[in-house]
Amino acid sequence: MSKRILIIDDETSIQQSLSGILEDEGFDAVTASSAEEGLEILDEEHIDLVLLDIWLGENMDGMAALPKIKERFDLPVIMISGHGTIETAVQATRNGAFDFIEKPLSYDKIILAITNGLRFAQLEQENLLLRETTQRTTQITGTSEAISAIKKQIEMVAPTDAWVLIRGDHGTGKELVAQSIHRLSSSCNKPMIEVNCAAIPEELIESELFGHEKGSFTGAHTSKKGKFDQADGGILFLDEIGDMSLKTQAKILRILQEQKFERVGGSKTIKVNVRVLAATNKNLEEEIENGNFRADLFWRLNVVPIHVPKLQERIGDVPQLVESLMKTISGKGVGVKHFSENAFTALKEHSWPGNVRELRNFVERLAIMCPDDTISGDQVRLFLNPTEQAQKVSSGSSITPFLSSDFKEAKRLFERAYLQHKLDQNEHNISKTAEQVGLERSHLHKKLKSLDIIQ
Repeated sequence: MSKRILIIDDETSIQQSLSGILEDEGFDAVTASSAEEGLEILDEEHIDLVLLDIWLGENMDGMAALPKIKERFDLPVIMISGHGTIETAVQATRNGAFDFIEKPLSYDKIILAITNGLRFAQLEQENLLLRETTQRTTQITGTSEAISAIKKQIEMVAPTDAWVLIRGDHGTGKELVAQSIHRLSSSCNKPMIEVNCAAIPEELIESELFGHEKGSFTGAHTSKKGKFDQADGGILFLDEIGDMSLKTQAKILRILQEQKFERVGGSKTIKVNVRVLAATNKNLEEEIENGNFRADLFWRLNVVPIHVPKLQERIGDVPQLVESLMKTISGKGVGVKHFSENAFTALKEHSWPGNVRELRNFVERLAIMCPDDTISGDQVRLFLNPTEQAQKVSSGSSITPFLSSDFKEAKRLFERAYLQHKLDQNEHNISKTAEQVGLERSHLHKKLKSLDIIQ
């Protein structure tokens, strides 16, 4: 895709000459005659870089528009001026300008500045992506037959533009599959835009996906780009797609088919080029029969299906998973613990209804609460049995929350253990757990995230 350059200048001759230069170099030129018009275009369209004249109309000049553009859109901005001074150039740089060019404009200087600005923006994006990926595991751990088959599927589908529907129970690692596809795709140098369809309130999901215009609803104080906009030219990951309402499904289907949409409260059609990965823990065929999911949307998403197995179906991977999880947990300030062969045997005996997510939380719990460097099978069984654990507490056993000298930390440890236990009882169904413990689902979801029980 050609890079889109916005030229904000009130002189028609400058707009025309710059547009010609840019188009000769393979860029797409967009023009605006005022700062206000430029901001509207930035709200509505995808722009990669801005050429901004300092001296504009009476309402807002370039120096006033610069911080607004940087704050709202974080794009490289090159200032142009026919009356430049060192003081003006310094001030523009302090306000976030990437470069400063004086009129009359030099062809070579303009192209060099734009090339450097775009390269700088790409490096910033790559650094952001690197920071994000170093904070999470993108490798799928395991050598079981089921996992080996998934790895082969990922290697085959990732380099293509095919859409993928990832299916599997809660906690099996569907997001990890999506991240692996992204890592091996041609869009790996761009962030994968993720949307958790179950975590966004119904009344806000359209705004989240498509963006909105200023004043389109209460609280919409500024215009906002949606996830489809942000994913243009890359990958959009729709997690828990089965929890999306029929109304939103209908809008999603049209956008997926046409690759164009309007923002909430807007009338302008925005075109995008997005590859979609979707994931769900629900049986979509049953949801279709029950009238809860559109069949046409299912067939549109289900180009390449990948099924992620339950942990019980790949139980032989437990030792490798525990080793990998222990490395991640040790980076949180928790000491490295070793597991005996009896401990692995005890772990393999458990059914793991919460799958890898439950295993991860359980391993972290053991690392925090077991005082020994090596965890035994008896300790694993003790912590897997909440009733037996409670009896040990009442008889004076040393359990971490009771040893903590800090009340807030003891309270946090208790809440974490309590909610983890309730989640395990309800097979990690957040709605059922919320009803059982007497909390609103949204409040429980936030609480679980704050306690690092879910991501």
